Amino acid sequence: MKIKPWLRTRATALLTSRFYRQLRRNTAALGRRIKGQTPVVHYFHQVDDPYSDLAVRALPHLVSQYPITLVPHLVPAPDAGAAPEPQRLVDWSLRDTADLARALSLEPLPWQTAPDTSAVVQAQAALAGITDPVRFAEIAANIRHAFKRPPELQPELQPELRSELRSEIQPEELEVAKLNIPASGDAEAALVDGQALRQALGHYLGAMFYFEGEWYWGLDRLPYLQQRLQSLSRNNPVTPFVGRLECSVDETQAVPAHTQQRPVLDLYFSFRSPYSWIALPRVFALARRYNAQLNLRFVLPMVMRGLPIPESKRLYIVSDTKREAERVGLPFGLIADPVGKPTERGLAVLHHAIQAGKGEAFALSFMRGVFAEGISARSDSGLLTLCTRAGITAAQMQAALADASWRAVAEANRGEMFALGIWGVPGFRVNKGSAHWGQDRLWLLEQQLRQATMPVPDAPR
Repeated sequence: MKIKPWLRTRATALLTSRFYRQLRRNTAALGRRIKGQTPVVHYFHQVDDPYSDLAVRALPHLVSQYPITLVPHLVPAPDAGAAPEPQRLVDWSLRDTADLARALSLEPLPWQTAPDTSAVVQAQAALAGITDPVRFAEIAANIRHAFKRPPELQPELQPELRSELRSEIQPEELEVAKLNIPASGDAEAALVDGQALRQALGHYLGAMFYFEGEWYWGLDRLPYLQQRLQSLSRNNPVTPFVGRLECSVDETQAVPAHTQQRPVLDLYFSFRSPYSWIALPRVFALARRYNAQLNLRFVLPMVMRGLPIPESKRLYIVSDTKREAERVGLPFGLIADPVGKPTERGLAVLHHAIQAGKGEAFALSFMRGVFAEGISARSDSGLLTLCTRAGITAAQMQAALADASWRAVAEANRGEMFALGIWGVPGFRVNKGSAHWGQDRLWLLEQQLRQATMPVPDAPR
């Protein structure tokens, strides 16, 4: 029996509400205190995941600062359903974590290509059975440098580059087998157990922390976990392992343009992406602050491009978006899922709205409506509500719905996005430079905009 849309909308609003979140927290804490148990944080580590390499570094800090038991677990890579573009994910993760490490003043990953299978297997064996989080992090640090393969093991490098890199690599940084990292347990059993627990608790990725009903991804979400753990500590406020990276959207502090041309900002987004909704207002504000020319590059949702999303992933995204929406002051939770026809109808209108100079207004109206107000774009009355407040008339809406030219534009945008090495939304680039994606990376977008508007030095005379 299918759940009626209006009932699903209200159920989602309840399940993502602050009230329900606090109820879960209080219930878990009460049960723990009644049993006299120590708070337990679970950490799930994927040895060849760059985000795990950054996250595991926080383990010693957490156990030294908070009265918790921290249990590390080995997990395999996510399956194709949760990560439908595995090679793209590897390539992107290496690039993204390099940016993240620099921004957080952490040692960058010394490996620039994915480790081979034999190295991964030995690394898993080295960590299997290690329950002490400090020792786990120490071994992971050794593995980090072991994964830096010597140039002769990287056939993808040009000969002259291999020669150049050869001089930078120390003997102790050769392949894993030469580091003599001993096996500590049964890796296969550890992976099975870790995967089973991760799945039972409702997740699919590595670099994940789990504490009493809530998930926290890597260093990007670690501040949320530390906020919860702070309430357990009787000490003074604990200095976080890393700070939160933010962008500034204060439009009263407009940045004067020093270049002859305005920076060009390309924004890739989907009408079914909750993360796109909570990114759009900030991206629009950044564009205004830096006087950028904003190009709205809409794409069809992944599920409408033949890439289904597992239930565990969908539920996590919704709950995580709620936390982030609260942090940036946006409403979220009363969702009228726009998958299928609602998104198609919305994109048809958006395509015309962009040409009429009303693209930003309609994008914000549509996404607020479907993600925060429970307005269905499937009906003409619902879509007209979203159009009217963006200054689009009923006649203009109907004309847009009769025009299918948006499909070619969406496909061209998707092809362009993939060619840039990104496949998720929201994505962005400035002045046709390097592309990035994720509402967690708007601080990178601001860096690009700031660089694009810096004064141009005088030419030498």
